[in-house]
Amino acid sequence: MSIGTLSKRLRKLLGDENVLDRPEDLMLYEYDGGLAKGTPELVVFPKTTEDVIAIVRAANEFKVPIVPRGAGTGLSGGAVPNKGGIVMVFSRMNKVLEIDVANRRAVVQPGVVNTELSAVLAKHKLFFAPDPSSGRASTIGGNVAENAGGPHTLAYGVTVNHVTGLEVVLPSGELVQFGGKAADSMGYDLTGFFCGSEGLIGIATTITVKVAPVAESVATLLGIFNTVDDAANTVTSITEQGITPAALEMLDGMFVRTVEEATRAGYPMDAGAVLLIELEGLREVLDEQAEAVQRVCFKHNAREVRRAKDEAERVLLWKGRKTAFGALGRITPSYYSQDCVVPRTKIAEVLRLIDGVSKKYGQRVANIFHAGDGNMHPAILFDLRDPEQLARTHEMSREILTHCVRLGGTITGEHGVGIEKQELMSLMYTDNDMEIMLRLRDAMNPQGIMNPEKLFPVRRGCGEARVSSVKPEMAVVAQ
Repeated sequence: MSIGTLSKRLRKLLGDENVLDRPEDLMLYEYDGGLAKGTPELVVFPKTTEDVIAIVRAANEFKVPIVPRGAGTGLSGGAVPNKGGIVMVFSRMNKVLEIDVANRRAVVQPGVVNTELSAVLAKHKLFFAPDPSSGRASTIGGNVAENAGGPHTLAYGVTVNHVTGLEVVLPSGELVQFGGKAADSMGYDLTGFFCGSEGLIGIATTITVKVAPVAESVATLLGIFNTVDDAANTVTSITEQGITPAALEMLDGMFVRTVEEATRAGYPMDAGAVLLIELEGLREVLDEQAEAVQRVCFKHNAREVRRAKDEAERVLLWKGRKTAFGALGRITPSYYSQDCVVPRTKIAEVLRLIDGVSKKYGQRVANIFHAGDGNMHPAILFDLRDPEQLARTHEMSREILTHCVRLGGTITGEHGVGIEKQELMSLMYTDNDMEIMLRLRDAMNPQGIMNPEKLFPVRRGCGEARVSSVKPEMAVVAQ
């Protein structure tokens, strides 16, 4: 049966306005936040769980792959239709279904945008803790698929720590419920298993998340250092003091200057590095913690520690951080933002290794990251029009990630593996490890129609691994 026949079937089920098949429309869904591309054969917009079930059942009948897509802000190629098929876009399943203030839960559809949920919750003096820097566009469904993080993960954790229930359409078209509003559920933790599964084992159609009261008081500090090493060493010392900031971000000198030129956020142009530190809690405790953080910063040679004097200054400091990657367009035609995690005690060493890789290949690297939990985002600057620079960028990325794993880290902290890093999974896992994971995937997705050739090295023949035919390209969207 042809794609044309499938298109007619889906138009009858969903309506003409919810199915795209013209080449000029399909082009808009060839990529996500990176530059890897794959052209879909159809794009569909479900509005209800019943729509999703109907689409999945039709895809099974026609043996056509499905790629779920939120807002397309992902940075690992997870929403790229590298095998063609159907891209299922959730922008029309965007309702906040319930705010349960008494139980501190929110129930949402997958297409709800982070900041839209925050705005609804603010009316109840509540908030949803996961806050990826792409939160003005990214969706809760995408956050669940990639187990997204953000600046405030140090205190609050990543998405999986805040999801208690999921309504899921399995690759077979069956509808199941994992968890619910309760803090814990009996049996296997399928909610936790689903978060971060990158669309390989099903599609979440309703998501139940924890929400929390807005903090009574917030203090935001900017620690200014002459060297990257001093700033990195401060990070470890702050946590050694028993202080857990809500956020602890680091920008190196290159990022500081670029951000300041773009936003005038108040970052000193001549700094070697800055730490953006946010504390939350009771007013009485907060002042003591802020003073303790200042002492630690000065112990590690901070030349100045500023505390935002009001909400306007606090918002401006965060504007600098949240728009940092966009500001790189002022100094480079393209950049590749990596995503790796190392123990906090290894941050200074990894930054020195990254500097060595930069000098070895003759390409600049700017560093910005969630320092509190060691989630690093080195941005390799290059010109996409130059094939040699592109090749060097790939090699630099591999070296950086290899260093991170060797020092006890991982190849991703919040962006996922997708297409971009699937061939690097062997840095962390043995063949036996991956075989067990593949068995779990195949038990849930036996026909392999759900987001194929993502996350794991692609097997050929009797289990031989190979790199996907879609080449991982350069991420150019803000973290």
